[in-house]
This record gives sequence, C-alpha cells and structure tokens, in this order.
Amino acid sequence: MKHSMATHNSPQADTAPATALGGLRVLDLSRVLAGPWASQTLGDLGAEIIKVERPGEGDDTRHWGPPYVPGSVDGDSADAAYFMCTNRNKKSVAIDISSSEGQALVRKLAACSDVVIENFKLGGLARYGLDYDSLKAVNPGLVYCSITGFGQTGPYANRPGYDFLVQGMCGLMSVTGRADGSPGAGPLKVGVALTDILTGMYASTAILAALRARDITGMGQHIDLALLDVGVACLANQNTNYLYGGKVPGRMGNEHPNTTPYQDFPTADGHMIVAVGNDGQFKRFCIAAGRPEWAEDERFRLHAARLENREALISLVRARTRERTTQSWVATFEQAGVPCGPINTIADVFQDAQVRARGMLIDLPHRQAGEVPIVASPIRLSGTPVQYHQAPPVLGQDTRAVLQGLLDVPTAALDHLVEQGVIQ
Repeated sequence: MKHSMATHNSPQADTAPATALGGLRVLDLSRVLAGPWASQTLGDLGAEIIKVERPGEGDDTRHWGPPYVPGSVDGDSADAAYFMCTNRNKKSVAIDISSSEGQALVRKLAACSDVVIENFKLGGLARYGLDYDSLKAVNPGLVYCSITGFGQTGPYANRPGYDFLVQGMCGLMSVTGRADGSPGAGPLKVGVALTDILTGMYASTAILAALRARDITGMGQHIDLALLDVGVACLANQNTNYLYGGKVPGRMGNEHPNTTPYQDFPTADGHMIVAVGNDGQFKRFCIAAGRPEWAEDERFRLHAARLENREALISLVRARTRERTTQSWVATFEQAGVPCGPINTIADVFQDAQVRARGMLIDLPHRQAGEVPIVASPIRLSGTPVQYHQAPPVLGQDTRAVLQGLLDVPTAALDHLVEQGVIQ
C-alpha cells in the first residue's frame, strides 16, 4: 500500500515553507520512548536532531522485536518496529561516551547545540562530564532536559523508573480496569506506555518554554521531568474528584465517573461507544434510540439524577442497543448529533476514512528498506507545517557527516576513532 508523504497543510509545491523550529539543534542522548518522543516532536517541527547512540548496540528499542523493518528475517540486519515509532527526522551518531575521546566529542556537540535531552539515571552522566553543570560551563545558553522515573530530588530519586511501574504508583491503574466484583476485575495498565509518551510531550513543551525564556535572558536552564510527576498530574478529574469529594476513585471499567451514559454498549454484532456529555445530548440520544420516555423520566432527565440512577439506566440502554448492529446504531446516532462510534482494531484504524483523509499514515525513505510506513504527527500548523525528511536512521548512519560537518574532524581522525571503537 502506498501512502502520501506530503507535508501537512503544505502550500504550493514550488515554495518551500519555513519550519517552526528551523535553526534549532537538539543533542539527544536519550533512548527508549519518553526522551525520543520529545525529540521526534521537535524534529517534526524543524529542529535538527542529533541522536547519540552506543556503537554496535544503539537505542535499546532497535532490538525490541519482532516485528522488524521489512527485509529482515531475524532482526540481525534491521531495526525493530518499536524503534520506528519515535525516531524519524533524526541523525544517528554512534559514539562511545564511556571513552574520554567520546566524551570530548559529545561535549563539543553540546557546545554547538541549543538543547540536550537525556534520560540516564540520577547522576549517570556526571561521571562522564556530560551532566548539566559540566555542559553549562561550555554552553551557558544550553537548555538541558533530564527525564527520569522519579526526578532529580526526593527519596525515590535514585530508583530506576519504568512506565509500567509508574502507571501503578501514580494511581492510573487503580482507576483502569473492570470494577471490583465484576468478571475480569482487577487493575490494568493502559495498552501503550502512556506515562512515557505524556512525559515526552511535557518535555517538548518545557523545552520550548525554556528556549523562549532564553530569548529574553540569554541563559539556558535545567529541566527536571519525572514520569511519576507526569502520571500524577495527568489523572486530571480523577484527582480533583478525590481532593474535593473526599472519595477515593475506583475502577469503573469503561464507565465515566462524572457523566452517563458514557461507555461501551453491546450491539447485535459487537460493541460501540456512546458518549453523552450533557442533558441536551441525552434527550437526542433517547429520541434516536426510540425511547423518548427516558428523557422525561425523573430518574434520568437531569445529569445528577442519571448519576444517582446509573445502574438502572445502563441496564435499559444495554437491552435496547443489543437489538441492532453497530453500524446501524452509529449511523442513527450520528444523524441525531449524539457522539458515538465503533471500537476499532488498529487494522480498522488505518482503513478508517477520517484517519486516511487526515494523512495519518505516510511512507518515508529508509536507507536499508527503501520506504517504510510511519504514523504521521498529529500537529497541524497552517504557516510552518510539519515536514518529514527521513525515516528513523540506521545505527551510525550520520556519524561521519555530523562530526565532519559540525566539528571539522578530519577523515584520518575519524578512521582512527572507528578503529578504536569510539565511533561507528
């Protein structure tokens, strides 16, 4: 299948639009997901991303397969699909930072960069002379973003932190899963590493804020981001429900704690989602469902009453929705202005007319595989649109070009560093 590679909202083809972050250079020392997600976002917006990786190994996720990039049978000669989700629009420079020569190269790269992103354990880069204080000395304007499980301070600061662990500790898993007493009850993690992704998003926002501050002060700063902090912050209304109501939220399956009907419902051939957010929508829902009397029933007419009588209402709705197919109900409710939709598989998602119309699947050139499918950025800018230059790079793809182009390292010196295993 061929997918569009056009820039989002691109102007006339004969005018190359400026990028939002053109001229910005990011030195990415991070790996796995949170840090790379932040740097990919900045790269999509036009920043130059230099990804520093271990020679011979690279980012951990290069090996997190199967599946692998097309053309590889066992993964030995290609990268895992996981790596491909968060490393487009980057240059790969393979440097051994445990060697003094490698450390010197990274310091020189930091000296000519605007941003450093790293997700080593607390103090992990200090022994290499690549911590914030060391790099600030060579580049006072540097914005240095550290991402850890628990932050740079506090009693847990030295602990390693992973998304799954944090989903449990931040409270997310306490409100995710079927309600106690129901079949399949128990805590569940979200199906993707959500706290990693959200931390990456917060990191890109914080970096842009620090760069704006630098425009005014001329000075960079250290950004301290913790997965646990982000996980706590993103519980949103579940947090405030507790803080203002005093009741500890529990698992409710797919139900919503603050409105109903707002969940999945069975149909004649599967399930669908109905998301009623106010009294007006509820009335339209009842009429479209062929049960206008529900909207006049004092148990259900108003929002607060529906919450008090949730079980009775949901039982009635489930009995009704089983009578028709998902497609039939969705068509009926959409025409009535009631938010609803199917529960798609990921295969369904990429066949969805809206997803396809929005260009969320593209092909990008890849050095080994020719072209590979990539999920596009959701960001739409009318004047400086997201641009796509290349798929995630193979390990060390840009080492020589970057070190020669930015640091003027002679070819003979590069050859020597390769022989010594300092670079790849």
